[in-house]
Amino acid sequence: MPAQILDGTKLASEIRAEVAAEVQTLAASGIRPGLAVILVGNNSASEVYVRGKVKSSKEVGLYSEQHTPAESISTGELLALIDALNQRDEIDGILVQLPLPAQVDSKKVLLAVDPAKDVDGFHPMNVGYLSTQRPGLIPCTPAGVMEILRRSNIPVAGQEAVVVGRSDIVGKPVAMLLLNQNATVTVCHSKTRDLPAVCRRADILVAAIGRAGMVTRDFVKPGATVIDVGINKVTERADFDRFFSGNAKRLETFLAKGSTLVGDVHPEVAEVAGAITPVPGGVGPLTIAMLMANTVKAAKLRRGTRIPALTR
Repeated sequence: MPAQILDGTKLASEIRAEVAAEVQTLAASGIRPGLAVILVGNNSASEVYVRGKVKSSKEVGLYSEQHTPAESISTGELLALIDALNQRDEIDGILVQLPLPAQVDSKKVLLAVDPAKDVDGFHPMNVGYLSTQRPGLIPCTPAGVMEILRRSNIPVAGQEAVVVGRSDIVGKPVAMLLLNQNATVTVCHSKTRDLPAVCRRADILVAAIGRAGMVTRDFVKPGATVIDVGINKVTERADFDRFFSGNAKRLETFLAKGSTLVGDVHPEVAEVAGAITPVPGGVGPLTIAMLMANTVKAAKLRRGTRIPALTR
């Protein structure tokens, strides 16, 4: 029996509707959560991401503004911009779109964002809050992964979870979130011995390693839930055939566009898994939805008792 497809686009739409309702409630108290996005230079992929974030902000009723300094900006100039945004009370969230140009000290820049406005959840203070289960801002993609599991009624407590990838942005925080929800968690990486055997223990397998189609059917226990965080562009016909052989509809799109997307999980895994996220349309849409939710959460955490009690 083919796997249940966990529709991230549908779940993201639900979250955005909930966020929009919260924004309206806050508006009744004279508060409009605000998001500032900083996009340095002219990275075309980053521009696409930022357009999506700004569009979503408007749709849910957030105030949003975009800052687009030149590619040549210095670390000091960018720090000055962040400091100015930190001081503005109407800005609840600050997002610095990565990657930054080579001459900019990315770590110093991310550290300069006020932790209370760190809607990416990257600041060490928010990492500490996550690890000690205190209220804080959680990285958007890992938060989205947990929303997929929760809204799809997939149990986490007592389950064996395996995370493939140990990045600060996805792997580590998603492992911590799963642990906080009482899963037994194993984190795998390039030095893991017999990776397929470790992955086969998983009731919940999260692939976030950044390698196209690396997780094949021999990595997956029959009936497991597979969350594919990877987004990899396929441009070579040989690679397309390796992943999508016999998929006429996908081939038509590939030939027209010259590329298609594949996750870190080979499409064949859908024949073995109990439930799986597609690429595209799985984890990706949740990432932007959780950014919207984090901006509202930041507005509420920053203002504390100044706002009425809300459910989230």
